Amino acid sequence: MVMIIGHRGARNLWPENSLEGFRRLAELGVEGVEFDVHLTADGELAVIHDPTLERTTMGSGPVGARTLAELQATPLRDGRECVPSLDQVLKVLGGSSLELHIELKTNAVGRAYAGMEAKVLEAVRRHGLETRSILTCFMLEVLETVRRLEPTIPVLASVDRRSCEMLGGLDRAIDRLKAIPEIYVAVEKSLLIHTMQEFTAAFGSNRLGAWVPNEDADLRYWLSQPVRQITTDGPDLAVRLRSELEST
Repeated sequence: MVMIIGHRGARNLWPENSLEGFRRLAELGVEGVEFDVHLTADGELAVIHDPTLERTTMGSGPVGARTLAELQATPLRDGRECVPSLDQVLKVLGGSSLELHIELKTNAVGRAYAGMEAKVLEAVRRHGLETRSILTCFMLEVLETVRRLEPTIPVLASVDRRSCEMLGGLDRAIDRLKAIPEIYVAVEKSLLIHTMQEFTAAFGSNRLGAWVPNEDADLRYWLSQPVRQITTDGPDLAVRLRSELEST
């Protein structure tokens, strides 16, 4: 069975990266949730996708220039809630059985946040969620740091055409990914459809995922492929289609 991971909670259904979305996602019958973490100006952890506030909140400017208290007072654009802390999110999700895909983001100029890896790991341990968490990032140096700090926690690299280009092309990118033992790899769907053979040969279907199929035909296609998981904005539709496919 292909696992279904709710992208940013489930942003087609509820405000992305919102506590409401995380609470309600757990009721859909999915296996996991993906969400995003930034480091605040006072060294705390906030859950929001973009490095700036404009798209998803009523605020403006870089996330990393705000304190956690300031962010927790910043309303989300599409809902009644404000930007949540990582502790708030882990408390909500800790009561579920969902696998947690925690993406460590970079700042507004594309740099890794200094020391964020250790802070995220500490939060995961404090909530007792080590066995259900996978730490993810586009930047492989961040995942290498996670592995040095905690060799047993799973890590996942997000991959798209741009990240392959930055690593010197597909073959060099795969070699760099393979240098991190037992890494999971989630590949953007328009790249994976042309490179399934290469990624499957390198990592096996049990460590490979696709993101972000959302439409009916796309979901049917990827739910029938030899991948571990799909990450989708429409997990409700994905669950229904998977049930249909399994019954035929």
